[in-house]
Amino acid sequence: MSRLSRVLVTGGASGLGAALVARFAERGDQVLSADLSDATVAGATATPERPVVRRRLDVTSEDDWAAAVAWVEDNWGGLDLLVNNAGVAGGGRLELTSIEDWHRIIDVNLLGVVRGTRAFVPMMKKQQSGRVVNTASLAGLVHPPGMGSYNAVKAAVVAFSETMSHELAPYGVGCTAVCPSYFRTNLMSSMRGQDTALAAQFTRLVETSPISADDIAVAVLDGVDRGLDVVIPDEPARAAYALKLGDRGAYDAQMRATAARAKERDA
Repeated sequence: MSRLSRVLVTGGASGLGAALVARFAERGDQVLSADLSDATVAGATATPERPVVRRRLDVTSEDDWAAAVAWVEDNWGGLDLLVNNAGVAGGGRLELTSIEDWHRIIDVNLLGVVRGTRAFVPMMKKQQSGRVVNTASLAGLVHPPGMGSYNAVKAAVVAFSETMSHELAPYGVGCTAVCPSYFRTNLMSSMRGQDTALAAQFTRLVETSPISADDIAVAVLDGVDRGLDVVIPDEPARAAYALKLGDRGAYDAQMRATAARAKERDA
């Protein structure tokens, strides 16, 4: 897909979502930014003069998804790109991650993607065109200690995306999974759980990253335009995944060393 026109981005009010909205709008696409913090604009539609419309959408609400489908049908008559980007931070060591924490991250980060896909795939199949982009994470490919729930959910998003790319190919519909490493964003503000030491460590990695949300957004648009099934948008992510694929022993040793350092801090 070399050029997009009608784009829906969840989690579009901040972080990577806001960077994606800005990049799509900058190149002239019509964009619906759907976020918990966005207000519904009754009767509004995106135009070349005002390419972004903002609408409230809770990705855990099937009613909100149904309303988004109705808005797209009424205002655009179809959708070229659905970006399932909304998500929350999560993780923590095994015994410090509650079942409530697991339910929350599954409901938002995995089932939010599933709900969006179920809502819009019938439209795309009917069109015989379109693409779904799912924001996963390097955590979907590489699995550091202390991130069990986040790793598991993001790995599920990667697997779901691959399944979609195969299942929807006969209808002319594509799917892209996006797997970045740490980049500067406000994601950690959504972090919950008992493992405050680990949360502080991950927050430092996010806040000190040299990579911005806009850097990731640029790579995502390039990968989507090229029709890639998986986008690993930054060099640290590519290097980490290459290590896992090329030298599993070194990768395992690195992950276990990370766990050992965490044990020493607890001592």
